[in-house]
Amino acid sequence: MLNKKSKFIRKTYKLLIIIFVSFSILSSCSVYQTISNISRLKYKIYSATDYRIIGITIADKKSLKDFHSIELLKITSGFIKGNLPLTFLLNIEAKNPNDGNGGFARTDLNIASFPWRLFLNEKEIVQGNITEPVFVPGKGESVIIPIKIEFDIAKAFKEKSMDDILLLLLQVGGVQGSTSNLKMIAKPILGTPFGKLEYPDEITIVDKSFN
Repeated sequence: MLNKKSKFIRKTYKLLIIIFVSFSILSSCSVYQTISNISRLKYKIYSATDYRIIGITIADKKSLKDFHSIELLKITSGFIKGNLPLTFLLNIEAKNPNDGNGGFARTDLNIASFPWRLFLNEKEIVQGNITEPVFVPGKGESVIIPIKIEFDIAKAFKEKSMDDILLLLLQVGGVQGSTSNLKMIAKPILGTPFGKLEYPDEITIVDKSFN
C-alpha cells in the first residue's frame, strides 16, 4: 500500500515538474516575443509647429524684414533683459509595425513614460517627459505624440546676437522652416503584460527617417 502511494506521489511530482517547466518555457518564449516586438517600435520627428517668441508668431515670416517695428521693439526689450521665452509644438511620430504580418505577432504597445532631451543645432536646450501614457495599436500605423516645448532661447544661446537668434528661429519655424536642426534623445519606458520595460539605451530621434 505504501509502495503504491509512493509511486503515486512520484508520478504527481514528475507531472508538476513537467507542467512547471512547460509553463516556464512558454512564458520565456512569450517574454522573448514581446521584447522582440517592442524593439520594432520606431520613432521620428514628424513636424514642429506654432513657433512663438514672446508670443510673436514666426510661421508667417521669411526674413528679419517681416518682423513689424512693434514686434522688434518687444523682442529687443526681452533680449536686453535676457528673457526671450520660446514655445512650439513638437510632434513625434511613433510607428508600430507589429500588425501580425511578417512573422511577428500583432502587438499593441503602450508608451508609459518618455523622458527626453531636445537639441537645437546640436545644443541641448530643454528636457522633459510626456504627461500621460500613449497607446500605439498594432495596426502597422503611426501615432503622433505631441510635445509642447517651452524654454528661454536668450538663456540657451547667450553667445548669439538678437539677429542671430531670430535668423535661427526663421530657419526652424519660419515660412521655409525645417526640423533638420532638431534632434531628440529619449529613453522610452513601455508597459507590457510582464510589467514596465525600459529601453537599455537612449535612442536618437531625427526627422526624415525612423529610429
